[in-house]
Amino acid sequence: MSVLIELGDDRGTPLDEHRPPLRLSRRWRVAVLAAVCALLGGAAPAARLTPQVALAVPARATVLGAGPLLLVVDPDSNPPTLSAYDAAVPDGPPRWRVTVPPAAGWFAEVAGDLLLLVERDQARGARATTARSMRTGQPLWRRPERVYAVGDAAVAVSEVRSASEPGRRVEGSVHFVEPATGATRWSVPVPSTAVFRALPGQLLLVQDNGLARLLDARDGTERGRGRLPPANYGPDNPQVVGDHLVLRHPSGGAVALTGYDLPGLVPQWQAPAEPGELTLRPCQGLICGQDEQGRWAIDAGTGTRVWTWPAGARWRTVAGPRVPAEPLVILGMAADGRRSLVATLGRDGHRVSTVLPAGLTDCRRVGTGLICRDGTARMTFWPLDVP
Repeated sequence: MSVLIELGDDRGTPLDEHRPPLRLSRRWRVAVLAAVCALLGGAAPAARLTPQVALAVPARATVLGAGPLLLVVDPDSNPPTLSAYDAAVPDGPPRWRVTVPPAAGWFAEVAGDLLLLVERDQARGARATTARSMRTGQPLWRRPERVYAVGDAAVAVSEVRSASEPGRRVEGSVHFVEPATGATRWSVPVPSTAVFRALPGQLLLVQDNGLARLLDARDGTERGRGRLPPANYGPDNPQVVGDHLVLRHPSGGAVALTGYDLPGLVPQWQAPAEPGELTLRPCQGLICGQDEQGRWAIDAGTGTRVWTWPAGARWRTVAGPRVPAEPLVILGMAADGRRSLVATLGRDGHRVSTVLPAGLTDCRRVGTGLICRDGTARMTFWPLDVP
């Protein structure tokens, strides 16, 4: 039995799914809080230990998060079905249920009043995108490309094929899509390949030669351009927060982070970065980083280190949609080595808020909480105490 949960481009490592779930008795709550106190030096979290049972899902179902909706695709129906639930009350009846074409996988996001449902092939590449009504689920138009939400607008791109994991690297042209009809309004050619980032009302294209262009999503007008240094460009590099771009790149035999303004793409600051694996993500208007030394956050406009958390290297980021205005949600291990702690990362550093019982797996963020598999076919929803 397997349940695939896919709530965004972030993907975390599942918990041990062979441990049985534990009942939420009063004795268990006291024991967990004591363990958390021991781990955190007496600072107990504001634990919210009562889950809402979301729904029983079919064995091979894919669970998707898209704005206010929790979506369940059942590939074993004939034809496959897509059911939409209220993410705030996931144990209620479905808002709607429709049939969908067979596919190896799916991805969903929201563009205004549209639900963009992407069908994926066996290599996890985008095969086609169908725009559906958020209210009824009925199809409005379909394109044979990956369509991204750019605020309330949408753009279609051809992703670079990959035998492993597709990222936001594109080729050919970028097409602005008329939301009402799916027709192409304008196109911008992409020499060779480029990294693509969808921003509110704008598109950032960084070509293989380092040329970066910021385009208006409404008409393709170029708002700014600049030349960036050679780097390992990909889905996580560069990162954009507000009017600032942060790039990780080699510099004189070392690794550096450089901040640029937008739309001018003029360098504003540079700071050294630890060698080795480094992950950057937006979090509440900051850039949160994780390297082998721990977790930390910098101001994207100045490069100033806002906070540092050495113990954060042992925590992993929960998969889900990336929203720069919201804190990151991370999972760590409780003192007993069985249960999980939930913490948020934001402008004030880290804050542990919840303890999860043993046996939960595949936790992902959706709506106002986490949805996790409980060792059976059920998905349980855990409210997040997010500041």
